[in-house]
Amino acid sequence: MLDLSVIVPVYNMAKDGDLEYCINSLVGQTLQSMEIIAVDDASTDNSLEILREFEKKYPGRVKVIASPENRRQGGAKNLGLQEAQGRYIGFMDADDWALEDMYEKMVTLAKNKGADVVGTDMSRVYEHTMTPAQREECNFLSQTGVFDHELRKKYLLHPGPLVTKIYAREIFLDREFRFPEHMSYEDNAVFVEIGMRMKHFEHIPEANLFYYQHRDSTTHAIDLKKCRDRMEAMRIMLENAEKNGALREYGEVIEYHFCTLFYRNTLFSYMQSKLRKNMNFIKKIGKEMLSTFPDFRQNPYYLQNVSDYEQKLINLHLKSAAAFMVVYKLKQISKKIKGGSLI
Repeated sequence: MLDLSVIVPVYNMAKDGDLEYCINSLVGQTLQSMEIIAVDDASTDNSLEILREFEKKYPGRVKVIASPENRRQGGAKNLGLQEAQGRYIGFMDADDWALEDMYEKMVTLAKNKGADVVGTDMSRVYEHTMTPAQREECNFLSQTGVFDHELRKKYLLHPGPLVTKIYAREIFLDREFRFPEHMSYEDNAVFVEIGMRMKHFEHIPEANLFYYQHRDSTTHAIDLKKCRDRMEAMRIMLENAEKNGALREYGEVIEYHFCTLFYRNTLFSYMQSKLRKNMNFIKKIGKEMLSTFPDFRQNPYYLQNVSDYEQKLINLHLKSAAAFMVVYKLKQISKKIKGGSLI
């Protein structure tokens, strides 16, 4: 069995050499016992042709799957999981890349410690470079070890990105598991499910992954569908948390994540976007938040991590969506005049 399978969902990534930079960083890994499974998600540019060239140049190391339909990243990941042969499984976005020894260090640590998940940290960068920028912590050493109730709680509170980790194949393939398809933010829907399946986590506190920042990424291009996708992802997360016992065991953590991702992040990113604002949508966010977790504003993690200013805006929104929109618009105008950030 190979040590590692790295699944790379690809959709229209041919421009600016992003795809080549990503795949070159993977075929150049010092870990030899690994495969790169690149899943072309029905690209309309020449991404598939680029991948086929890598497959031809690196037979046995690069495997290309061509999806006949666009299923978004979740669907591409599901296709990759069907073909994965590795003892461990990693995921890489097609516009990111890794230091050449990242996966060797992660697999070695997993084997030495008997961990079923190993994570590392990353650098946010704005150009193609192999020089790490300031390290961004994705997880913490205080979360590492064999999970008991409290350690799992620490992990679930700050799970970190999917792409900064490798996972024992059993987490995905021993029991039924699927990423949501045809939507953005699919990782948000499953991080609790993954956390509940984990047994032992280890972490490498180094910036081994390069997380590329550009305008076309999911987190930078906000539209109404992405807002709705993020909300749906959290509905899926909550449904799974009820099924697997996470809501019962870690209710405050689940409530905090739902508040943050379903409500707070969606509301403020929508308001900061250039979209024409829909009053019904703005009302719906608050109404569903209150119907799902009526007392979320007393959650200790909410009180600890949400600024007083944001809490005031949220209180206003839940009292009157119209008044919230007026105040937020005035703040935006003031921000443009003075410069700086609204929140």
